[in-house]
Amino acid sequence: MALDTYSGLKTTIADYLNRDDLTSVIPSFITLAEAKFNRKLRMRQMLKRATATIDTQYFAYPADWLQAKEFILNTNPITYMEFVTDKQANELRQNQIIASGKPQYYTIVGTQIEVIATPDTGYTGELTYYGKITALSDSNTSNWLLAYAPDLYLYGALLEASPYLKDDERLATWSTLYTNSLGDMEVADQRASVASTPIVRARSLG
Repeated sequence: MALDTYSGLKTTIADYLNRDDLTSVIPSFITLAEAKFNRKLRMRQMLKRATATIDTQYFAYPADWLQAKEFILNTNPITYMEFVTDKQANELRQNQIIASGKPQYYTIVGTQIEVIATPDTGYTGELTYYGKITALSDSNTSNWLLAYAPDLYLYGALLEASPYLKDDERLATWSTLYTNSLGDMEVADQRASVASTPIVRARSLG
């Protein structure tokens, strides 16, 4: 069966495991692998944009949020918000460098984004962020990662079976293949994200 759908992935995992007592837990292996993907991967395919009116100091970030990449206010000119740590945010507040006005900084507080200064009016904000990979299921049979890197899904799920396999010698091979796949994806993403440098030809004099 082709390794391009949730059903095909489960079948292939079962074939690799060669165990008839693990079929019911294979979906859990996939879910655990996806949790690791979300912690480890930061690919261009995961980038999303969300817009909102920024008129309060705190607001919830998107439900599928993993990590911010860029936060701007659509002012004229555009305001590029600077990320600060909790310590830096406390210093900005305590020193009252900024009280109320156009926000210049932001930080993460729990499940919320805090902007500094407190907005003096409503600003249109645009957040570019890394979003969670849409989980596979019987109703969502594929996603960009399964189409792009089925090997990562396969070896990631197989590694989650390790508590059942214990001293299975195959685990070392799967771990190596999983690590190699992660590395290959990072290299490919870096190459795709770097703009081509134009070649400037020198003009002859005279």
